[in-house]
Amino acid sequence: GQPRVGAVLRLPGRVRHGAPVHRIPGPGRQRGRPVASLPRRIVLTGSESTGKTTLAAALAARLGTIWVPEYAREYLEKNGTSYQYEDLEKIAAGQLTLEEKYLDDVKNHPTYKDNHLLFIDTDMYVMKVWCEYVFGKCHPFILDQIVERKYDLYLLCNTDLPWVKDQLREYPDLQTRQELYLMYKDIVLNQPV
Repeated sequence: GQPRVGAVLRLPGRVRHGAPVHRIPGPGRQRGRPVASLPRRIVLTGSESTGKTTLAAALAARLGTIWVPEYAREYLEKNGTSYQYEDLEKIAAGQLTLEEKYLDDVKNHPTYKDNHLLFIDTDMYVMKVWCEYVFGKCHPFILDQIVERKYDLYLLCNTDLPWVKDQLREYPDLQTRQELYLMYKDIVLNQPV
């Protein structure tokens, strides 16, 4: 069915953040084909400064699991904020390496393996939007990974939170953030989950 856009995800306590909610397909099926159903991979996506990291951390804590941080932040803090097109392929590869490490952790660590959930702050669609928005093109490696990798649920964070300045954020104006949000919304609406 069609994703429900505008549904609100409510958690007890202080965390309250609106996000479209998509149905997770039944165990072992996605796009009509069998898949490894556990752990469930839940991606948080959207423009910068929309609460993805905060929400990923809060959901993971509330549900007793772990979350994959955004590798771009680590990369840019280490290598500087002046990046080139080639850097985005390295960042994408680093994000995937990090995701695989956390996926192994959630599968094998006794604390998390029974939970069957992994929250992911950023996926290859974020890398695709970043490449195309800044450089007008996208690395084939990133496009190949989009086709290859499968996720169970996407949570799209809106631009309804105030933009918070930090040394890595690039788009303080609401118009640009909303333009990027619409790009992410189009991606999420076209997912098979």
